[in-house]
Amino acid sequence: MKIALAQVNCHIGNFESNSAKFISIIHEAMSGGAHLVVFPELAVSGYPPLDFLDYHHFTAECLHAVEQIAEHCTGITVIMGSPSFNPVKEGKNLFNSAFVLSNGKISQVVHKTLLPTYDVFDEYRYFEPNHEFSCIEVNGEKIALTICEDLWNEEDDPMYRFSPMDKLIPEKPTLIINIAASPFDYAHAEKRKAILKRNAEKFSLPLVYVNHTGAQTDLIFDGGSLFMNAKGEVVQELKYFEEDIQIIDTAQPEFRTPSVAASKFERIHQALVLGIRDYFTKLNFKQATLGLSGGVDSALVLALAVEALGKENVIPVMMPSPFSSGHSVDDSVELAKNLGVDAVKIPIENIYNEFINAADPFFKGKPFDVAEENIQARIRGTLVMALANKHGYVLLNTSNKSELAVGYGTLYGDMAGGLSVIGDLYKTEVYELCRYINRNGEIIPENILTKAPSAELRPGQKDSDSLPEYDLLDSVLRLYIEGQLGYDQILQQGYDEKLVSRVLQMVNRNEYKRFQFAPILRVSPKAFGRGRRMPLVAKYLG
Repeated sequence: MKIALAQVNCHIGNFESNSAKFISIIHEAMSGGAHLVVFPELAVSGYPPLDFLDYHHFTAECLHAVEQIAEHCTGITVIMGSPSFNPVKEGKNLFNSAFVLSNGKISQVVHKTLLPTYDVFDEYRYFEPNHEFSCIEVNGEKIALTICEDLWNEEDDPMYRFSPMDKLIPEKPTLIINIAASPFDYAHAEKRKAILKRNAEKFSLPLVYVNHTGAQTDLIFDGGSLFMNAKGEVVQELKYFEEDIQIIDTAQPEFRTPSVAASKFERIHQALVLGIRDYFTKLNFKQATLGLSGGVDSALVLALAVEALGKENVIPVMMPSPFSSGHSVDDSVELAKNLGVDAVKIPIENIYNEFINAADPFFKGKPFDVAEENIQARIRGTLVMALANKHGYVLLNTSNKSELAVGYGTLYGDMAGGLSVIGDLYKTEVYELCRYINRNGEIIPENILTKAPSAELRPGQKDSDSLPEYDLLDSVLRLYIEGQLGYDQILQQGYDEKLVSRVLQMVNRNEYKRFQFAPILRVSPKAFGRGRRMPLVAKYLG
């Protein structure tokens, strides 16, 4: 059987645009001789639709779109994900469903059984799990149709009480199809392939997997749809980080397309560029701005934004204070020249002095400290937001994950912004990604990459005055955040107890700052945001 794998970039709630895309792909697949077209999980609504699902009208619109698409399914069968209503009074109101469309109508509906409710997933908030199991039949072939998590119940670490495949196997299917919405993180592609491989091998069946691509605010979908033979070998693999439609032939399971694994930072680079581009495109924004400090974080964000949006659509703003070094301004100018952008320069010394003079009677002769430092950051935040408001720009935040973790940032100052581009990259990873961007020639000036990191909010300031060295800090943060190890467990790794106590306390007491922060493009297995929900007021150290 010839099957078209339709890896698409959907726009949540944009039924007209999504449906037009799906219908065009269906006709293209028919012209290519396909018997079946497979779209991803919840393709009709876009993933994740979140609390749109609480609105009856939203799901009704999804089902209306499915019916309209079905009218084009004559001479071909289509599998497509959409929410559907649960007709039974007991339980949740909706199912996460796969619709089988043929002969111009809906011929069968299969519901998702295993509903992920961890990390970025919250499906049990909306959906009722499936309780009925039956294979579908297409072109004389019996297919075990599953939806994403339905294949993820690992025998060695089961999250659920059973596997839907165990219910379908007695019907003797000849093919597994899995439609998915599997978000990107830099380690996920290998894990995903391993899961699919184990299913193909366990049941001795070929497997078709179709994933989303594109970004939905903080979540980025990398595609990587594939056809795997019964030995668990990848026969054909679709592109990563872009839409792709390929027709596979299940009668040719031995032909193998070689796949070259991308490096960690190649993947992160592709993901962040896609994340910026889709955020702007789907919200109909055109231009971005950001504060350009001469440091590595803003340099990286500028380079990524220019690649995503075009140099004519990114307006960096240099705002030197009395404590800004001359080389920081020079480095910023060189970076802007390398990228072909026109940087705006607004010195803030006079504004800063006015603030200090106005506040002096209330500071009562107290020594210079974080109050004066934060005034500079908030002046910059106010100025760059004013430019954004005046010209319709979106402010890109330039804070990294290390700073966000320990609260090394100023609310309403350098923590301002509509989108956090590198908030899921530790400082050490920021440097590595910069090196990757410079792989074919210097874009980010070498001096930016070699000078000591500094906020430059007081004379001679260095980040290491307030924080452990980033190599050490980031290693502890990874164990605590990604590794989810507690205080005692981290000590067992050989770290100094004062260091661990200090770092964990900084992370926990700064949750209130992250609670007010911009959406963060997710590239790691555990990002700040919807995937990490912590109490703001707590004493637990970990």
